[in-house]
Amino acid sequence: MSSEAAGVAHECDILIIGAGPAGLYGAYYAGFRGWSVAVMDALPEVGGQITAMYPEKDIFDVAGFPAVKGRVLVENLVAAAAPYTPTYLLGEQAVSLETSEDAPALVTGANGTTVRAKAVIITGGIGSFTPRPLPADDGWAGRGLVYFVPRLADHADKDIVIVGGGDSAFDWAYTLAPIARSVALVHRREQFRAHGSMVDQVRDMGVRLFTSSEVSAIRGDGAIAEVRVTHKASGEITVLPAQTVVAALGFVANIGPIAQWGVELTKRHITVDTAMRTNLPRVFAAGDIVTYEGKVPLISVGFGEAALAVNNAAPIVEPGMGIFPGHSSGGSGE
Repeated sequence: MSSEAAGVAHECDILIIGAGPAGLYGAYYAGFRGWSVAVMDALPEVGGQITAMYPEKDIFDVAGFPAVKGRVLVENLVAAAAPYTPTYLLGEQAVSLETSEDAPALVTGANGTTVRAKAVIITGGIGSFTPRPLPADDGWAGRGLVYFVPRLADHADKDIVIVGGGDSAFDWAYTLAPIARSVALVHRREQFRAHGSMVDQVRDMGVRLFTSSEVSAIRGDGAIAEVRVTHKASGEITVLPAQTVVAALGFVANIGPIAQWGVELTKRHITVDTAMRTNLPRVFAAGDIVTYEGKVPLISVGFGEAALAVNNAAPIVEPGMGIFPGHSSGGSGE
């Protein structure tokens, strides 16, 4: 897989904006239906949040895989789309959109690349994301304090303190515990936001859990050596050895130029109907960036939404074509 050079004009049946899991599945599915596809993403690599934030983390909500590493999932999605030779336009943020009922859509990238497509599917995830800072950072970022863990091996045989109480914090604890010397998790509240079964698994692995507590100081000489954890009610201080601190405090999302395109938004998410149509002609959306009544933000749900978007774009791509393509297993569907 390679990315096309910037500043080039492209034409295709379907342009997918966003190369995360939903976008990659959409590229595969559109190719399966026989259409030419381009995939545009502001990041230099495919995989979206998975590649940028947690390529070595186990993912548990993909059908057919009891658990799958994020990196492996992305590799498999790329491999599935490869026979249909999608054009990847990476490191190219989509900045403008022109579309109408009567003519193909035109999308222009920040580096001058243009794509004319019969239909556009926006699968931009949460857009760009900036991690929420750890209050006790004080210049430790890059010296042991990290906000994402792209390479597990960097933290092998280390004492690790994870800050946060959500799914990401516990996913990191679960993933790092088998290779670390020790893992402790610090959360400012008494109750965790993470799924209860994962909390139990992490506790059973021997991870120390500190609730109603916060990291009040990080100390070391050039690199992190220890962390001071203060219990909020009692003021009791626990000093933990640490060479790595993982701040899993969430992130601030920004969907960027898409917000100026005239798509209907609800709290920074694109509103779609049951066919994944937006309010703009020829423009569909799928994945974490969309919202509708009953929406559940799971990767597996995003796959289904991408397939819905591709199939409902069929009459636009090839007028007169039906939405349902038939079963891929070769059955009659009756």
